[in-house]
Amino acid sequence: MDPVTAVVVSAIVAGAAAGVKDSAAQAVKEAYAGLKTLIAGRYRDVDVAVLERRPDSVAKMESLAEDLEEAGAAGDTELAAAAAVVLEAVQLHHPQAVVGVDVKSLVAATLEISDIKSTADGVRLADSRIAGDAKITGVHAGLKEPPDPTAARS
Repeated sequence: MDPVTAVVVSAIVAGAAAGVKDSAAQAVKEAYAGLKTLIAGRYRDVDVAVLERRPDSVAKMESLAEDLEEAGAAGDTELAAAAAVVLEAVQLHHPQAVVGVDVKSLVAATLEISDIKSTADGVRLADSRIAGDAKITGVHAGLKEPPDPTAARS
């Protein structure tokens, strides 16, 4: 999964989980609606409703990622920015959610992140520069329970 697709899928999961609740902040609802409008306008064959109904389904996440990649969303920086706004709003208004990987101000030649499990954002990367390849795989965000941090060690 390319980085843009990964952040969009994470934003849909987080937005669906937080944005549909009556208690969700207006900023979350607006950011999420904006992301969905952008996807619907640019990628008409991509349907986020299936993942919205089951935001904890890894299969639905992977399916949405595949649909986004097939539609050409991989290099869409505006889409990535809209997804980042959703993730920031969710994190600001729902800070109890566990972020899988949160990286700021990274300067690196390459980056590979894999097998992330999180109740909120799977991967958040901000103000970073990566000179070569960036590979993010196996992101499972929006899980109902916090991941067991000892499970990865065994």
